[in-house]
Amino acid sequence: MTRRRRSRPLLLAGLAASAALVAGCSSDGDTEDALEGGNTAAGAQTAAAVPEDERPFDVEPVDTFGEPWAMAFLPGSGDLLVTERSGVLHLRDQETGARVEVAGVPEVVAAGQGGLGDVLPAPSYAEDGALYLSWVEAGDSGTSGAVVGRARLVDADGAQPRLEGLEVVWRQAPKVDGDGHFSHRLALDPDGQHLYVSSGDRQQGDPAQDTTNTLGSIVRLTLDGEPAPGNPLAGQGDASAEIWSWGHRNPLGLEFSPDGTLWSSEMGPEGGDELNLVEPGGNYGWPEASNGSDYGGGEIPDHAEGDGFVAPLAWWTPSISPGSLMVYDGEAFPDWQGDAFLGALSGEALVRVDLDGRTAGAIEAWDMGQRIRAVEQAPDGSVWLLEDAGSGRLLHLTPAGGS
Repeated sequence: MTRRRRSRPLLLAGLAASAALVAGCSSDGDTEDALEGGNTAAGAQTAAAVPEDERPFDVEPVDTFGEPWAMAFLPGSGDLLVTERSGVLHLRDQETGARVEVAGVPEVVAAGQGGLGDVLPAPSYAEDGALYLSWVEAGDSGTSGAVVGRARLVDADGAQPRLEGLEVVWRQAPKVDGDGHFSHRLALDPDGQHLYVSSGDRQQGDPAQDTTNTLGSIVRLTLDGEPAPGNPLAGQGDASAEIWSWGHRNPLGLEFSPDGTLWSSEMGPEGGDELNLVEPGGNYGWPEASNGSDYGGGEIPDHAEGDGFVAPLAWWTPSISPGSLMVYDGEAFPDWQGDAFLGALSGEALVRVDLDGRTAGAIEAWDMGQRIRAVEQAPDGSVWLLEDAGSGRLLHLTPAGGS
């Protein structure tokens, strides 16, 4: 199929593309994130970034971390857990700003895009301190793969918080060579009945179309890590029984909206970054269809009506490298309720996509001047960002002028 990039409408984040893309190549530990911002395809048009003095929010830097990857607010206390890719888990007191390392974190393979990943309080956290972690572990003969574990956070209010009873509840299969596209983002459905895990294609491509493995898929599990009853391929056994959707490349954002709709943000190759509405049994096309191109100029058929694949509801060329996803439901920014927010790595921006039920509309972006790895909403409705390697700042966003 011939590419039609110049004649098709592009959904582009509002970034100053050339400057942001050059600045995006700053992380030696996350090499593909740098590459994924390198598309400067002819014909791409990019709107000007929103000027800093016109932002609807004020930004306060409050802390710094070493290559942070994810964060989660704890129920009850509102304190903040922050993971660092190297294998450190921090607990930050949000009232005082004091923080302490959490003991009992598993050994991780911190190479390339691998390391300690996501963190998510379990539905039972208020009763037993249970939470989920994702990380990369070693396999045989130099292979590696993502895993998800469950543990209890003990003495969370004391000087020596620790994880106890850590058990692995899920493993990405198979383990392969290389250190990219683990994905391993976590989400819980609104009823707290199922755990969802994004599993990248490990830069292998074709396994994303093979449902006998979990590479290039989003899996749906019970809270104990078993294949969830009612999954679309449940009758086919083994890895297939875990799969909720497949044909994904590197989904680094996974989030439910308030209405129970599941969304994922996904890195394309050169161009073609995606925001997807995740449907059970949906095949999202990778590597058979993409609105981006292979590195080096190889062509991939665009998503097209009738091709049998689920097309993204929003996509970006040039790449913004979405590293995270949050759907807002707070009161501090009432105009944002129900909208998706993506942290852009190579794009160095916070990107908002107007969501209306199962449709995606207008896109707005604010140039943040640094790679944005994680976006989270605090219990009070304020928004928190984690910058990637380099500065590694924790940023607190509140309504502009205190409104």
